[in-house]
Amino acid sequence: MSLKFYNTYSKSLEEFKPLSKDVVAIYNCGPTVYDHPHIGNFRSFLFADVLKRYLEFKGYKTRQIMNITDVGHLTMDDVEQGEDKLEAAARKQKLDPWAIAKMYSDEFFELLTVLNVKKADLYPRATDHVQEMIKAIEKLIEKGYAYVSGEGVYYRIRKFKDYGKLSGNTPESLVAGKRIPKNPNKEDPLDFALWKLDPKHIMKWPSPWGEGFPGWHIECSVMSVKYLGETLDIHTGGEDNIFPHHESEIAQSESCNGKQFVRYWMHARHLLVGGSKMSKSAGNFYTVKQILNQGYRPQALRFLLLSAHYRSNLNFTFDGLESSGSAVDKLVNLKDSLEGIISKKSKGGDANQQAISLSNSVLVKFEESMDDDLNIAKALGYVFDFVGEVNRNISSIGSDSASKLLETLLKLDSVIGCIYGDKTIELTPEQERLIRDREDARKKGDFSASDKIRDELKRQGIQLIDSKDGTKWKKSLC
Repeated sequence: MSLKFYNTYSKSLEEFKPLSKDVVAIYNCGPTVYDHPHIGNFRSFLFADVLKRYLEFKGYKTRQIMNITDVGHLTMDDVEQGEDKLEAAARKQKLDPWAIAKMYSDEFFELLTVLNVKKADLYPRATDHVQEMIKAIEKLIEKGYAYVSGEGVYYRIRKFKDYGKLSGNTPESLVAGKRIPKNPNKEDPLDFALWKLDPKHIMKWPSPWGEGFPGWHIECSVMSVKYLGETLDIHTGGEDNIFPHHESEIAQSESCNGKQFVRYWMHARHLLVGGSKMSKSAGNFYTVKQILNQGYRPQALRFLLLSAHYRSNLNFTFDGLESSGSAVDKLVNLKDSLEGIISKKSKGGDANQQAISLSNSVLVKFEESMDDDLNIAKALGYVFDFVGEVNRNISSIGSDSASKLLETLLKLDSVIGCIYGDKTIELTPEQERLIRDREDARKKGDFSASDKIRDELKRQGIQLIDSKDGTKWKKSLC
């Protein structure tokens, strides 16, 4: 079975054929660094991570670029109104926008590590590429796709005949004067900004049209082409990026360079919380740090956010997060069991052929599922069938078989990326005291107190393992 992706542009499932046999060029829309990243943001980032991991699982080499938007993203981009999100955050928090960008960029990179997201090859910042944006805008003006107005520079969307092909929002369907208010500085109410002139804006640069700042859409067009070439293999983002951002990227890039901009557009659906759209007003809005600060393990959050097909809405619940933690425990515990057999060089029954057959079977089924537009929900079903079958036969597995099965488990996890957190680190003095108190409670037969302490330690990411040799513990990276 060949690898196939659903292409938002063609609205169909297409066989994946990269432009170059040497490397797959991937561009991911990254964060706008004006606030704490929320779990919906990271669903999109983890989708991009699984995509990259699976391409590498298949033997492809990748070059991945994820941008950092640190200027130009307006609070109402669909109607070209509002203020820059960074400047709005800066005013609210009484900091300058450069400090806001650094603070939330640092948090974003910290969370990438905590959630075991493989690093992109480069994270270009919009503010570092303003001169390239100015040159691209000059080229669009020369070719007649853009014009200078009293407010800056605008793009003529009606001149690009394919505008709307990605989103379905053609100029004809966007009724002028209703969806977008009329603006005397625009030739057409539908035109969007490439460069904004605003004397009140703190972040601004000199340009042929006056001091100002770039529009959000031109940033990604310029940075993607600079680092990946004029035609990209894959461009990803959340479904809310489709319009106007990605639609406008296509128009700018193709009219500027005269080439197809992206071959495969892939978009992750929304994350719901308790069945509803996440919003602060509804009280169901969670940042990643809020979840982790409640004691939930990052592996559990990672597993939950990647566990549904990227083109399906994912409903976040705390029960689901608990279940995801249990699923991760099954993977980690199997790894521990197999490593234990290998370390003891167990002489248990020879199950080599069975181990080889079981390994081959799960890898084939996993790959078939993932080849079908990254159907990870189905793929995970096969992974846990494999885990269950190995556990049912664990007492008869010898060291050679254990080595083969462990190799298979870790190969599967090279895509899932959830076993990584099984690293013991130092306990705090308080945690050491709780473990001692639990041991005393067990000796006294006070199992209610023992269970209460065990549950509290579990909430902190510490798993206790009782055996005839005593109680052992392990703590996940958090």
